[in-house]
Amino acid sequence: MQPDHTAELTRLLSTRILVLDGAMGTMIQQCRLGERDFRGRFHDHPHDLAGNNDLLSVTQPQTVLSIHDAYLEAGADLIETNTFSATRIAQADYRMEAHVREINESSARIAREAADRWSGKTPDRPRFVAGALGPTNRTASISPDVNDPGARNVDYDDLVAAYTEAVDGLIDGGVDLLLVETIFDTLNAKAALFAIEQTFDRRGARLPIIVSGTITDASGRTLSGQTPEAFWNSVRHVRPLAIGLNCALGAALMRPYIEELAGIADTFVSCYPNAGLPNPMSDTGYDETPPQTSAMLGEFARSGFGNIVGGCCGTTPEHIRAIVAAVRDVPPRRVRARAEPAIA
Repeated sequence: MQPDHTAELTRLLSTRILVLDGAMGTMIQQCRLGERDFRGRFHDHPHDLAGNNDLLSVTQPQTVLSIHDAYLEAGADLIETNTFSATRIAQADYRMEAHVREINESSARIAREAADRWSGKTPDRPRFVAGALGPTNRTASISPDVNDPGARNVDYDDLVAAYTEAVDGLIDGGVDLLLVETIFDTLNAKAALFAIEQTFDRRGARLPIIVSGTITDASGRTLSGQTPEAFWNSVRHVRPLAIGLNCALGAALMRPYIEELAGIADTFVSCYPNAGLPNPMSDTGYDETPPQTSAMLGEFARSGFGNIVGGCCGTTPEHIRAIVAAVRDVPPRRVRARAEPAIA
């Protein structure tokens, strides 16, 4: 298990804006891999594996390593492990549940190798590995059956067990922090955070946590119905290193919600939007070019909205390079004094 870098990250985030990497999936799609590439040693597996991006950390580790290297060369301070769907629940789509621990550990080791190599090249700018924990493809708060509001296809205990397995793999692989991201259902996130806290207690050591939700449309709410303020109040008890928003919206549409979060959170704030809205005619599947995305994130930074910026779906190393340049000389958001939540 890596040492707790909370103090070092706090110092860095108080000094400058840190940059998170861009989309792993976008870069994998550009590699034009086929079923054989995804399958690797699993040649007898009874289910198609093409599209299982997380599995590439086992079957095509050099491809994943090269993507990490591209983002680090572009100037990313933090890189995410290739584990967005690396839980038992999500891997059930490919019948790969038995390999979840290996996928997470392998993904973390690949990212660790890249980050350590680049830290050696730029000792004045250390690089960090964020263990990515995606939302799964189930929701604990919403029924999958419009005719039965009480129906659920996953429960809290199942989510806790799935996240615990993933967290153990990420920690053993050497991540510096854990990133619970793209949260559309806060109950799912609470299960992830509970699994993380239990794992820390069992191991007798902690790592920093970043929590990142997603506003799904112009309603300004998560899929499970929370505003940014309600979302923050639901997860603030874990005292995350940073709270933020990612995915779903491009920066232009995300602006009022990240501004709201920046105004209420008594911790660091992260923001890594999509490169605009989806466009299947675009090479990356999204409209915004690096100058467009970076200009908006630069404006966010100058407005005092963030401490960590980066890119989600549709962003590439060129987006990250432009974002690094856009925020290089901008001071970070100042963290407001911590206030304990009122007890009714």
